[in-house]
Amino acid sequence: MPARYKGSAREVRALDTFVKLTRATETLGARLQRHLASLEITPPQLAVLEALLHVGPMSQSELGRKLLRSNPNMTALLDNLERSKWIQRERSPEDRRVVVVSLTPEGRRVIERVFPAHAAHVTALMGALSAEEQETLGELCKKLGLSLSEG
Repeated sequence: MPARYKGSAREVRALDTFVKLTRATETLGARLQRHLASLEITPPQLAVLEALLHVGPMSQSELGRKLLRSNPNMTALLDNLERSKWIQRERSPEDRRVVVVSLTPEGRRVIERVFPAHAAHVTALMGALSAEEQETLGELCKKLGLSLSEG
């Protein structure tokens, strides 16, 4: 679309960049989805288990903010993880309104089995970029994400 669009140079550049970013994101997402399916875990499940492994127990609302998930979506995801016995939820003794989410021993086994394969897969996918390019891309994505979250 941007190559045929006859708007201003600024618009053409923005649209071209947007299309490239969107295509790369969709391709990476599809590759990740297939890889994780082979490991019998979904991307949202991986995100929750990974956060709990690396950060530790946290409130359900904090976990939702960290993973950018709405409260109803987070509740459904955690319900499924709890049924699988990968996480547990408990009321905070300090504030009974707060629900704390943590890994179960089974959840820890799952993420410790899956995460090394996930890390290797992501490393291979990102191998098309040099270390410097990965740093630059990471900084640019963070800058864009922060600017969008402010509005």
